[in-house]
Amino acid sequence: MASSKDDVRKLVAENRKARHEFFLTETWEAGIMLTGTEVKSLRRGQANIAESYASFEDNGLYLINAYIPEYQGAGRFFQHEPRRKRRLLLHKAEMAKLFQAVERKGMTIVPLELYFNAKGIAKLKLAVAEGKKLAVEMIKELAEVEGVAGVHIMAVEWEEAVPEIVESAGLLPRPAVA
Repeated sequence: MASSKDDVRKLVAENRKARHEFFLTETWEAGIMLTGTEVKSLRRGQANIAESYASFEDNGLYLINAYIPEYQGAGRFFQHEPRRKRRLLLHKAEMAKLFQAVERKGMTIVPLELYFNAKGIAKLKLAVAEGKKLAVEMIKELAEVEGVAGVHIMAVEWEEAVPEIVESAGLLPRPAVA
């Protein structure tokens, strides 16, 4: 059985929250400009892209707020900044499509995976995404529509508060009393 392209790649970091918090429409693979100590830290499997995003700045696409820790084997002089902006490498046509999606449709670009491909080159899997309304946000919005002042849902009251707010908003029929 021949090995496929995905079998050879080495996953360094994954953004699991992105799949939960966003509707993902398109995915792209981008190269990433790194320094030597950043590559060594990534080869050790040390990175975090959970709170990061991509943004268009200075005529390019940059990864912002990604955490790649300092490489301990290097001296202080050769270290990198752990949360610096990192330039993403895409073709001009791909960047134009991403820019249009962000500007026209109001979407965002989130990183999904940071990995090394079969050739040993660091790659970043990006997705064009639209934000989801999470359950807590929806309940607060419904409470504001219904005029309920200061809804604070605690973990103990969660099961009692949700049905009352949803029923008062008219989303579910009230059960018939026998």
